Amino acid sequence: MRGSIDEGTPKASGAAFEAIPDITSIKSGFAADLICGGKIERRIILAGAVVDVVRRDSERGDVMGLDELAKLKAVAEQTGIEVILKEGSKRADDPDGSVLTIAYEGGYTLIASNENLAKVAESIGIRVIKGKTKRPAEPIFQKYFTKDTMSVHLKEGVPPRAKIGRPGSWELTDISREPITKVELEKVVQDILERAESGEGFMEVKREGSNIIMLKDSRIIITFPPFSDRLELTITRKVAVLEIEDYDLPNSLLSRFTERAEGVLIAGAPGMGKTTFAMALAKFYLRQNKIIKTIESPRDLRLPPTATQYSKTRSSSEELHDVLLLSRPDYTFFDEMRDTDDFKIFTDLRLAGVGMVGVIHATAPIDSIQRFLGRVELGVIPSVIDTVVFINKGTVEKVYELLTTVKVPHGLTESDLTRPVVQVKNSATGEVEYEIYVFGERTFVVPIKRREHGGLGSGQDVRGDKIKPLIGRILGRYVDMGEVEVSANGQAVEVYVPNEAMPTIMKRARKKLQRMEDKLGLRINIRPKH
Repeated sequence: MRGSIDEGTPKASGAAFEAIPDITSIKSGFAADLICGGKIERRIILAGAVVDVVRRDSERGDVMGLDELAKLKAVAEQTGIEVILKEGSKRADDPDGSVLTIAYEGGYTLIASNENLAKVAESIGIRVIKGKTKRPAEPIFQKYFTKDTMSVHLKEGVPPRAKIGRPGSWELTDISREPITKVELEKVVQDILERAESGEGFMEVKREGSNIIMLKDSRIIITFPPFSDRLELTITRKVAVLEIEDYDLPNSLLSRFTERAEGVLIAGAPGMGKTTFAMALAKFYLRQNKIIKTIESPRDLRLPPTATQYSKTRSSSEELHDVLLLSRPDYTFFDEMRDTDDFKIFTDLRLAGVGMVGVIHATAPIDSIQRFLGRVELGVIPSVIDTVVFINKGTVEKVYELLTTVKVPHGLTESDLTRPVVQVKNSATGEVEYEIYVFGERTFVVPIKRREHGGLGSGQDVRGDKIKPLIGRILGRYVDMGEVEVSANGQAVEVYVPNEAMPTIMKRARKKLQRMEDKLGLRINIRPKH
């Protein structure tokens, strides 16, 4: 994309002068246009750091800069302009700083399409030819979107594709039958990068093999070879912007959000609408005059400016922890919790009294709680998580509440096995669906509510001698079945095993027995023999 000279910028005098372009003016073709138009009459200086960036970009598949640099060299040769290379005193990974240093020390005119760099140069007395990049009002990739498009997937040599529909109800379709070429894709990439550099968006993550960029309401992931096999773009945007009222939640849940919920997990599979619900909940709190801050990577929650959004990738865990602990917001929204540091920040801030809302990937509601096991002591979990909201296909499918009690865990009966148990209760029905407890050195997550199945235990009483062989297939590896007693009472099966075998069975056989319970529609209680 070409640029135009900013008429408000001081021009060089009529005498011949030497100029040094920044990397943006090279990639946009603005520097080459100046040479072609006779604006440069003597020499062009290329900073070594700029050439290094062009080289590194070309090695990973982004050859737009290399092509434009070659055009600049060809135009210079045609017009008799000498091109020379100079190394600056700045680091090679700071091309703008290197250009600024060379221009200042050599007395060269700076050719800049980077607005901020031009202002800095002018402030220290460097003469500047400033280019304003000419580009369409909308990004090039916008042509691939319709009002119902969730995401666009562009890959070199592959027809453009898009997900059309809503979270949980979409279809992947080909936008065109013709594969997109590398040159076409590079133009889209260059347009995105220039817009991010000019202030229309911002670079969230810049790595050797990938970039993550936020451009208005679009999240853009660019991957380069050799990290990916070919140049690829994934562009996602929010299809729906909802309010909490759009979810038709019961008043009891809204009251819980207002009065009691201070450790909330929003869980669900990718693309099911977790972030959309998080935005609705954040706006709900903002309307209640709550102070809201977010931790995001990238920052794609679309919230009013009264909410402050922090970048996880542009800070350390210590910095986030200190800033949030000292500023004490009413609620902090942690979008996309992934690693141990994320869970630690969530836990520490929650225990310090900060309301926390975490967005987490999970295929089932209980899975989101299990992500905390091993990272947080079991007895502390209800103080960290009190509410789990599971999102499926854009709707609130299930809500769990967590509480701690001291009791004999489900499946055990002896009073000396009484211990702290975390109960996971269905908010809608009030039924406890899971119990979480520690037995020995292992933490167990035990489902309480059983599904109805056909089989031995469906609608009929079960005889102990009939079920014992089936149980023996599981327990026979860990205990002599001659020492095991099995009795049945209706739909419940009592299994008595030697006391010394209890820890091994609970550790190694419990899950298999639970699967048998689900399959047969029975309740199997393991008890120690005395």
